Amino acid sequence: MKQLIDYIISELRGFYPEEELRELAYWIIEESTGMTRTQILTDCKDTQNISNMEIILQKLRAHEPIQYIFGHTEWMDLDLRVTPDTLIPRPETAELVEWILQVGDRDEPLSVLDIGTGSGCIAIALKKAAPKWQVTGIDISQKALAVAKENATRNKVKVNWLQADILSPIANSSLPIADIIVSNPPYICNSEKKDMDARVLDYEPHSALFVPDTDPLLFYRQIDSLTLQFSTGVAELQRSDLQAQPIYLFFEINEAYGKEVCAMMKQMGYTDVQLKNDIYGKPRMVFGAITR
Repeated sequence: MKQLIDYIISELRGFYPEEELRELAYWIIEESTGMTRTQILTDCKDTQNISNMEIILQKLRAHEPIQYIFGHTEWMDLDLRVTPDTLIPRPETAELVEWILQVGDRDEPLSVLDIGTGSGCIAIALKKAAPKWQVTGIDISQKALAVAKENATRNKVKVNWLQADILSPIANSSLPIADIIVSNPPYICNSEKKDMDARVLDYEPHSALFVPDTDPLLFYRQIDSLTLQFSTGVAELQRSDLQAQPIYLFFEINEAYGKEVCAMMKQMGYTDVQLKNDIYGKPRMVFGAITR
């Protein structure tokens, strides 16, 4: 097995950072053979036949994400299908989910709206951790929603799915009222493309990544406005018992625009606005509340 690991590392050296090579080797072997990490580490065989090894290595040398090559990923103890129609879930998005679960009361039947759900990872993780919550995921892409629906089935949770364009006022008028709104919207400016990893730029869906340089807060402003509509009764309240409770809004953000997002929310009347760093010390999450 050591011989196979060394071969994979040698074939990918120069294409990936040195610290990633061994993990990629283990990942390929686990996916291709069904062996666990422990079995790989204790296997004394010199060789292990992987029939499509050269195809996998060729795709990796072309910087295709390994999650797309094998069609799924493990994230927050969920097995999620991913395709080029959906973003690959990131660790910082898991931090956002954990923050929501710290703030929201899991014992209340809260209504949650995940805007731009993609693979459904946020919606499914929240429903898995808080079964009493009524979770709805929306996305403009039918293909992404098909993946999200499959992921809900794979992880044995019930989530409502809706196709909607958050930038369309007509679509917004039909969205369900929510106690918690969360979004990881497109937030990378087009001018930032030159600095991006080829694994992201060449393979992940641009519609879920990029916003115009002239309006980097486009989606945040629209979602802020939508939440204000909920709070002022433009959307019909579905549960009178929580009318006095605030609506909580959570964003994943571009680290370059944290102060701007917070300032915009405060100007629009949000309270308790917070900017939170991820585990790497980068400002990547924002929270605010609005009274209805």
